[in-house]
Amino acid sequence: MSQPLLNERTAVITGGAQGIGYAIAERFVAEGARVVLGDVDGISAEVAAEKLGGLRVARGVRCDVTVESDVDALLATAVDSFGSLDVVVNNAGITRDATMRKMTEEQFDQVINVHLKGTWNGTRKASAIMREQKRGAIVNLSSLSGKVGMVGQTNYSAAKAGIVGLTKAAAKEMAHHGVRVNAIQPGLIRTAMTEAMPQKAWDQKMVEIPMGRAGEVSEIASVALFLASDLSSYMTGTVLEVTGGRFM
Repeated sequence: MSQPLLNERTAVITGGAQGIGYAIAERFVAEGARVVLGDVDGISAEVAAEKLGGLRVARGVRCDVTVESDVDALLATAVDSFGSLDVVVNNAGITRDATMRKMTEEQFDQVINVHLKGTWNGTRKASAIMREQKRGAIVNLSSLSGKVGMVGQTNYSAAKAGIVGLTKAAAKEMAHHGVRVNAIQPGLIRTAMTEAMPQKAWDQKMVEIPMGRAGEVSEIASVALFLASDLSSYMTGTVLEVTGGRFM
C-alpha cells in the first residue's frame, strides 16, 4: 500500500480558518500532513485546528501576514510543534472592491499589503528555513483577476498579478536550494464570499465559464496538494489556472 502523499510532512497555511485555506488544510491532513493554520482571527484558527483533529495533527495561530514577526512566529510554531517545515501555502487575502474613482488609498493599501506583502513575507521567511534543509514546497494563491483584470478590482488584480511575478522570481532564486515555488490562479469558486455576490454578477460570470459551473474549494485543494507533493517534483515557477476554462 502506497504512503499518503504528504506523509509526516508539516504544512503551514495562511488564511486557514475557513474557505479555500481550510479546504486545503483538510485535504493535507487526509494525506498524512500535520498542519499549522494561520489566520488574523486566532480563535477561528484554533477552532478549525480542533476540527481537523486537534493537537496531534493541527495547530491554530493568530497571524497577521503583513507583520513580519507574526509570520516568524507562525513558522516557528510548525517547527517547534512538529519538527519541520515542508510546505507553506500563502492563501490569506481580503477584498476591498471599488472603482478607481471611488477607491480610497487605504483600500488600495490594505489589499496590496495582505495579498502581496503577505505572500512575500510568507515566501521569504519559509525560504530561509527550507533552504537549510534543502527541500520544500511553497504554494502561492493568485487569482484569475491577476491575469485579466476585473472592474472594481484595481487593488486586487494588481496584487494577484504581483503574486505571479513574485512566485516566478522566488522560484528562480530558490531552485538550486531544492525549494519549489508555484502558484494557483482560481477562477469563480463557490465560497461564502462569492455566494454573497448579487445574482446578476454571478450570472454574468457563469456565462464566461465553458464548463458551465463554479468551482468548489475542494478542487483548489486538490491542485494545492499536487503542487505541495512530490507529484510535481519537476515543477517550479508555474502558474496553474483552475477556472473551468474561463478566459483561456
